[in-house]
Amino acid sequence: MSGSIWQALQQQAFRLILRWTARGGPLRRAVAAMGIRRSPNLHRLDPARVRVAAVQLELDTFRRPEDFARWVARPLGDAVARGAQLVAFPEDVGLALLGLLPGFERLAAAPSPQAALAGLGDVGVADVFRFLGPAVGRIYHTTFSALARAHGVFVHGGSVMLPRGRNLYNFGFLYGPDGRLVGRHAKAHLLPMEAEWGVCPGDSFDVYDTVLGRIGIPVCMDATYFETFRLLALAGAEMVVVPIANPEPYNEWHARRGTWARVQETPVYGVVPALVGRILGIELTGRAAVYAPLALTPAGDGVLAQARTWNRAEVVVADLDLVRLREYRRRAGFPGYLRPDLYERYLEPAYRRLRDRRAAESPSGPQGEAAG
Repeated sequence: MSGSIWQALQQQAFRLILRWTARGGPLRRAVAAMGIRRSPNLHRLDPARVRVAAVQLELDTFRRPEDFARWVARPLGDAVARGAQLVAFPEDVGLALLGLLPGFERLAAAPSPQAALAGLGDVGVADVFRFLGPAVGRIYHTTFSALARAHGVFVHGGSVMLPRGRNLYNFGFLYGPDGRLVGRHAKAHLLPMEAEWGVCPGDSFDVYDTVLGRIGIPVCMDATYFETFRLLALAGAEMVVVPIANPEPYNEWHARRGTWARVQETPVYGVVPALVGRILGIELTGRAAVYAPLALTPAGDGVLAQARTWNRAEVVVADLDLVRLREYRRRAGFPGYLRPDLYERYLEPAYRRLRDRRAAESPSGPQGEAAG
């Protein structure tokens, strides 16, 4: 038997093991065994007091899906016990399921993802996520859907690397109190590291109408650019959930370049859950927070709540007053003070030139695979 045939058989066997490991039934039973009592948090809806929670998770990896479920269930239960109606998890929560890989404990000591894969032949980071994708997606969706339904609250499951067709995306998902999927977003602005891995950018910004208000759900780097929040706000968003996993040493002023700044430019509330810890030589830092326009915060600093640390697990909770936000927008003149006539004159040609330049530089042209 040739080496290539043997390798193909090994891969097929491992796919079958993953499919068995990721079955939904055992996971749902594991959630049921937690004895979660459905909360009354959504029984009374008051637009002047929408309670949200941003989870700061310390990264770990798990071989058993049930352990992953317990890992996210603990902070979720804490947030719900504190009255949260929407609980948001960090970007790249799905990294915890790299533990499904045989021998991942050995790979985890490598100084980088590329170094970890160096001994596996012609295998890239995106190949690993695509291979694990069906199992990871099933575990992720089953876990967050079952927990949202058990608690009876909205849950933003952070984000997870999943394939769609041949392409790989960094997806964020929002679940309703019945466990059903409410919204999905594919990260549109990638880190250079993600692009090098083979992740593809998403191509849409959507707003989801819920009983708590209108919600946008971009992912991390999307908040670095003002256009993201401006487009979401003009589409009606009142709160924007931005899960993050910053691969850099913590610097508060560097961190503020994202959601905090966007919230001041475009009046919305910002909810920022954060992933912290270390994996494959990458240090992840951040401070989970809930931001608001300066005038809507007690200290006038744009911060309603913020984690005390940048490298430990925490849960921060804050109340959003959508009535005050709507009045603030009215008094500030948003969006009436915007100048679309001026922007159209200058921005549309500028963006068109940028798009045409990129199309000319891309070997696959404007219809290339990464346009996904």
